[in-house]
Amino acid sequence: MAALGKIRSRGTILIIIIGFGLFAFIAEELFRSCETTSNDRRQQVGEVLGEKISVNDFQKLVDDYTDVIKMQQGTENIPEDQMNQVKDMVWNTYVQTHIVEKEAKELGLKVTDNEMQNILDEGTNPMLLQTPFVNRQTGRFDATALQKFLAEYKANQNTPSSNPQEQEQYDKIYKYWTFIERTLRQQVLAQKYQSLFSHCFLSNPVEAKMAFKEENQESSIQLASFPYTDINDAQVKVTEGDLQKKYDELKLRFKQPVESRDISYVDQQVVASHSDRAALMKTFVGYQKQLATAADPTDVVRKSESQVPYLGVPAPKAFYPADIAAELDSISVGTTTGVKENKSDNTLDIVKLISKVSLPDSVQYRAIQVVGKTPAAAQAKADSIVKALQKGANFQALAKKSGQPGNPTWATSQQLIGGLAQNTSADNRKMVSAIQSGVVNAYSNIPLSEGNIVIQVTDRKGFKDNYQAAIIKKTIDFSKDTYRNSYNKFAGFVSASQTAGAIAKNAAHYGYKVQSFKDITTASHYVGNVHSTRDALKWIFDSGTHEGDVSPMYECGDNDHLMVVILNKIHRAGYRDLDDPQVMAAVKAEVIKDKKAAMIMAKIKGVNSIGAAKAKGAKISTVNQITFAAPVFVSATGASEPALSGAVFATAKGRFVDHAVKGNAGVYLFAVVNKTMLPVRFDEKSEEQKLRQKEMQYASNFMQELYLNAKVVDNRYLFF
Repeated sequence: MAALGKIRSRGTILIIIIGFGLFAFIAEELFRSCETTSNDRRQQVGEVLGEKISVNDFQKLVDDYTDVIKMQQGTENIPEDQMNQVKDMVWNTYVQTHIVEKEAKELGLKVTDNEMQNILDEGTNPMLLQTPFVNRQTGRFDATALQKFLAEYKANQNTPSSNPQEQEQYDKIYKYWTFIERTLRQQVLAQKYQSLFSHCFLSNPVEAKMAFKEENQESSIQLASFPYTDINDAQVKVTEGDLQKKYDELKLRFKQPVESRDISYVDQQVVASHSDRAALMKTFVGYQKQLATAADPTDVVRKSESQVPYLGVPAPKAFYPADIAAELDSISVGTTTGVKENKSDNTLDIVKLISKVSLPDSVQYRAIQVVGKTPAAAQAKADSIVKALQKGANFQALAKKSGQPGNPTWATSQQLIGGLAQNTSADNRKMVSAIQSGVVNAYSNIPLSEGNIVIQVTDRKGFKDNYQAAIIKKTIDFSKDTYRNSYNKFAGFVSASQTAGAIAKNAAHYGYKVQSFKDITTASHYVGNVHSTRDALKWIFDSGTHEGDVSPMYECGDNDHLMVVILNKIHRAGYRDLDDPQVMAAVKAEVIKDKKAAMIMAKIKGVNSIGAAKAKGAKISTVNQITFAAPVFVSATGASEPALSGAVFATAKGRFVDHAVKGNAGVYLFAVVNKTMLPVRFDEKSEEQKLRQKEMQYASNFMQELYLNAKVVDNRYLFF
């Protein structure tokens, strides 16, 4: 009871303590909740129609499309710039697909399996022609070949092949097809939506006749031009009221759908010093001597760490770098060139041309992989298969005994050489050489490190010159000392320049240049076209970065750039204010144009002839072939003037215009000298169709409107 009394006597204190404890608990949970939300947000690439997409989901879409590109191009490596294009394409496709699917769902539109089957049966869709299921004889998609593959793939899934390469090939083709099928469905749905939308636009015979006349009635005029440039801007008085009134009139022009930011930056690229270049040249002279005398250039090229691998087989010109390809025909077989500098890619090059032969661009072949307990056993087994084939045995039947399909497969030189470039092993060289050089319908028994392979080339097409060349190509790079010196100098500059004003003041002293970039958005991949500047982009768009802030120093590019950034201005999504310099400049130019037009019109009031206009200082010219359908170009003012075309069309032959025409670059008066119709036959149906197509072009911006309404959030810059 005593203890209870003490508790009661301190009730107020306990309430405060308990209350504080509860607050701490709630605050902790709130913090955890906020932290979770923040973490979720950090994992989101963006948002469309309220639906969020995680970085993992988006990366999977990118990976799927990347695999398609690799398969189409026969390569395993995609350059960074091309990968950025892939990511943009995936993002745009994702956004547009979700928007169209929402609209289609509300309208009850969908793509049925029967519609898809009809498209496959027709076999003419361009996407289908990019698949491996094209009949070489007809050039059309072969739905039967697809069904056969899908059946084989399903059987292969139930009973996996003992050949890992064959299994991988099946998986790649299946993955490629599912991508094509999914994309085709999306494409067809979008076409159905657009087709439905297009039927909202109609044309009629009256409109067709008007459009025909507008396009084919040509006028000739005597034109009196009063250019705005004849009046000095200093003669025009512009008030704040004038600017505000014009801004209110033009405000819709200054709406931006996404936030953008203006920056300044200093970018310093580290380049090789004179001593760096001299040391590299000395090394290359040694490479040149070794390459010229080497019976097999493989080790020389490998040890040099050349950017171009030595294949050991002839390859098309397209495989080699552009500067090397341009010289191959001027190099004699067996010759090794001297050391050459290529300024376009900042490299030193040496080329040894080993052979030049004519080879097919496409080869059809089939193969049987043979394994044995020992190399000798594999060789003997492969020899027996070749003998059986030479005596008339069925190739596919023998292949199936080894659990292999033995079907003929087409391979382009790009695919063969691209695969070899990824793995230049002796086995791969033997394989590619046998396929490239194989005699049609002859059999080759090729010993490999893990067995043998029997190959038969069944067809060859598109012969062209191929070149076997050993190339040593390396960037003229800077040394560690050179980079260290550049780094220390730039770090000193940044340390001494902690404000935007200081950077502008000190840059020239250090030998640097301040550059500007306006309206950078989160859709940008780089700052100043310099690779690997994602950290700088994240800083630019960080909520904690304010106008006037200076960034940390960034090491970027291909480990050869140093950068510092200044955030100058933040332009929020919505309408830009009149105090924005770009907006102010545009509005002021319009106000000045209006006032000059008013001054000119007051000056020429009452003028009713070309002679009177000339007396007022007009520039007189003759302009022919004016139609309503196209703006007339006025050489006296150097501008296209749609308003002038409309006024001429409305003025009868032999008449002087009844009022001055205010144009983009001047004020105009004119007299219509002649009007003629072009000798073109009016076709009502054709004209209506043209009008409908033109209106559809105007309406093609529907996706942009839907995009704006979808409240798209693009945070890709945080991850890619």
